[in-house]
Amino acid sequence: MFVNIHLNPSYLTFLYTTKPITYSRIFFLKLKKQVIRKMAQGQQVIILPEGALRTTGRDAQRNNILAAKAVAEAVRSTLGPRGMDKMLVDDLGDIVITNDGATIVEEMNVEHPAAKMVIEVAKTQDDEVGDGTTTAVVLTGEFLAKAESLLDQGIHPTIISRGYRMAANKAHEYLNTISKKVTLKDTKLLEEIAITAMTGKGAEASKEMLAKLSVKAVSRVAEDENGKTTVDLDNIKVEKKQGGSTVDSELIDGIIIDKERVHSGMPRKIEGAKIALLDVAIEIKETETDAEISITSPEQLQAFVQQEENMLKTMVDEVANSGANVLFCQKGIDDLAQHFLSKAGIFAVRRVKKSDMDKLAKATGARLLTSIKDLTKSDLGSAKLVEEVKISGDEMVFVRGCKNPKAVSFIIRGGTEHVVDEVERAVHDALGGVAAAVEVGAIVAGGGAPEVEVSQKLRKYADTVGGREQLAVNAFADAMEIIPRTLAESAGMDAIDTLVKLRAKHEAKDGAEIGVHVDKAKIENLWSKGIVEPLKIKTQAIKSASEAAELILRIDDVIASKKSGGGGGMPPGMPPGGMGDMGGMM
Repeated sequence: MFVNIHLNPSYLTFLYTTKPITYSRIFFLKLKKQVIRKMAQGQQVIILPEGALRTTGRDAQRNNILAAKAVAEAVRSTLGPRGMDKMLVDDLGDIVITNDGATIVEEMNVEHPAAKMVIEVAKTQDDEVGDGTTTAVVLTGEFLAKAESLLDQGIHPTIISRGYRMAANKAHEYLNTISKKVTLKDTKLLEEIAITAMTGKGAEASKEMLAKLSVKAVSRVAEDENGKTTVDLDNIKVEKKQGGSTVDSELIDGIIIDKERVHSGMPRKIEGAKIALLDVAIEIKETETDAEISITSPEQLQAFVQQEENMLKTMVDEVANSGANVLFCQKGIDDLAQHFLSKAGIFAVRRVKKSDMDKLAKATGARLLTSIKDLTKSDLGSAKLVEEVKISGDEMVFVRGCKNPKAVSFIIRGGTEHVVDEVERAVHDALGGVAAAVEVGAIVAGGGAPEVEVSQKLRKYADTVGGREQLAVNAFADAMEIIPRTLAESAGMDAIDTLVKLRAKHEAKDGAEIGVHVDKAKIENLWSKGIVEPLKIKTQAIKSASEAAELILRIDDVIASKKSGGGGGMPPGMPPGGMGDMGGMM
């Protein structure tokens, strides 16, 4: 920070004609008074570095809301089973074609700070649930759009935020009342959740088959802890390989390792596998301190080499004596050790990733050891079959037929790279949706039915709210209807007529499950049609979207520093023409 003022010449004379030590304090007190007087006169005081830009008040709010709405509008057309795809091209020319909300916002090159906050909403939704990212982003944009009209009416942002918070809490209560229970045993319902998650994506042609595999995968890794079901999706390894078709995708009751056996003389297939997992190199260790060995004769050299061979042979013998016929090593395996393992008929893979080793331990029941000497028969895992398979020109190791595996692998196939990538995203949504349904144990109808029901109840709740917060609650209720409105538009239906009919249906006693059946372009009971979604998708989307909207609304001042190394250039994400009125600051 620095101050730009003009000194009175008499003060400069005073400084040069008096003793600095005696009068320095008096000088600076007078200097301070002059600065204050200059500020009081309205003269310019510089407190920001050159090139910094600032937007304040309504302009800052308008710019932030505009940026957030732009992101929401970009993904809105992808919502639902008839959602359109986006083609994203990066600086290198790489292409991504998808209608997955999380992928779109992740690949978008966004610079505006408010837009980045909306993208964080999508990432949170994807991390917490695995599905519903488009819903969360669209709701965020609509909450801000409705808030903008309230700001134009003179409603203070803190009042809008308070009303939104009240509405979000009530929305959670209402969603809980209309939800229905689901458990791992409800296989059909879980498959319907997976199908709903994949509908409209590239995997739609094989969605029934992929849904069955997704439910089976989640049920394999689900664990019951104190009466509560937990699912760690990290235990489901998804591998993708182009070639074949989507129907060639399969679930492996075991693990797929993207490696090959270390020696061509080893068997390609081992049935009745006894598996050892080692986190130690089968190599001769170098000494920790510098050492020098003096060899003066060929006999001594031969003895030295023989000793190394014996040490490696001993390591391999310890593996073989344990009864293992398959070895996965997290570190390296010496070439000579590979030869000995091959002679012993042991199938070995080296430099396996730590994450894969952990999954192998969960799938096969083997213990991961850091010492070969400690390896015993009780430390071994088991599998019906371990084999090396060539897929799309790459060798991969399949560990199949594990008994009660707590880690499984999902291999996805497709005709082209873009198809495989989109099927993977669809399966990711399906796995996330099924896991979220099982963990929370509650589901709701899809097709915008819960949003319309919550909107109806929020309007009635708004009548009981005093003050201007009532306007914010009503705005929140109106914003919730953006989901059925968007679905109706994508189905070719008249959005206004559809909303009017939906409101009328939801006024009836059993109307909570009435929504937009996009494929048939009509209003139906979607629960009976098998269009269902996890409750967690809705609650998390409303929570994240409302909190992000509140945060953006409360910003009334944006101060952006100049670009590093630049000379006052335009900061990233700032609107054309700068930041507007500087309010007397530079």
